[in-house]
Amino acid sequence: MNVLVTGSNGFIGKHMCLHFRRCGHEVLGYDLDTKEDLKELVSKADFVIHLAGINRPLTNEEFYDGNTNFTKKLVDVIKESRKNLPIIMSSSIQAELDNDYGKSKKMGEDYLFSSGLPVYVFRLANVFGKWCRPNYNSACATFCYNIAHDLPIMVRDREYVVHFNYVEDIVDTFISIINDKEHKGSQDILSVKPVYDCSLGKLADTLYYFKKEIESDRHLPIIKDEFELKLFKTFCDYLSDEGCSYNYASDNRGSFEELYKSKKYGQISDNVAFPGITKGGHYHTYKKEIFYTVIGESEIKQRDIKTNDVIINKVKGSNPEPIAIRVGYTHQITNIGKENSHTIMWISEIYNPETHDTYKEEV
Repeated sequence: MNVLVTGSNGFIGKHMCLHFRRCGHEVLGYDLDTKEDLKELVSKADFVIHLAGINRPLTNEEFYDGNTNFTKKLVDVIKESRKNLPIIMSSSIQAELDNDYGKSKKMGEDYLFSSGLPVYVFRLANVFGKWCRPNYNSACATFCYNIAHDLPIMVRDREYVVHFNYVEDIVDTFISIINDKEHKGSQDILSVKPVYDCSLGKLADTLYYFKKEIESDRHLPIIKDEFELKLFKTFCDYLSDEGCSYNYASDNRGSFEELYKSKKYGQISDNVAFPGITKGGHYHTYKKEIFYTVIGESEIKQRDIKTNDVIINKVKGSNPEPIAIRVGYTHQITNIGKENSHTIMWISEIYNPETHDTYKEEV
């Protein structure tokens, strides 16, 4: 499917385009610097994700030009093409408020609803996740960046509660609509679930805790819930990578995402396994590892390659327990639950194919 993404170079747009390509869709990106004409892109599109908008203008008039008028232009171009293109629009919870940003978003929503096209209008909360620009309009991104780089932060009201959406949840929601064969649209205001509520004080305290734990000899913080896992993955993106690149891989077993690399502290990754899947089957002669399942249920099995002694640990994300992987023990991890498992993995040094210290052997 050809998916037209407006605002493709923005924070959410970058995630959206990357995931669409992974799913096998053709992405037609449109942004301020796009040379291809909007009409030309619409003629090629099968679906539209409308993310483009203005939230930090020089004048209030720019709110209406970037949020309302561009939405009208997009709808008019689609109708002129005589294509009944379905549209997902990312609006904002501020559309409920009486300010120029909110009013410009609400006017764009209304025009979309009146277009006669199959539309899905989502009012997003404060979006967080990797690649979000710090010191711009996201408290989460600013706190992550400043705390990661030992810079001060300002918390005006520790008790003020912010409503958060995680960027990957937004992507998953939008992809599920695209993959649905029937694009009938909805006249209701939609939202992305879950929405996480967190005070500014708790947000700051949690990020400071992450920084402290990563720099300690424990390397892994205690993750209490799904929000903290997503916040930890976000925070790791703002830490100094010391020139390292980060990798993401997925297959029919699950996925593996590198979160943080440090020549001093080693490497932290997020391993996702589908139910019933076993990963591993290797040992190390000097590298140390810690497995910490924070969502789902896992069985971690280790066998001493010298004595064949076996250690089995069954762990749950609801009662997390860090499991140390012993040197000289071939090991594997199996998802024994009914949902996807997430296991945060720390290893004492960055993977180097020339000195990998990883040897295959069945457990």
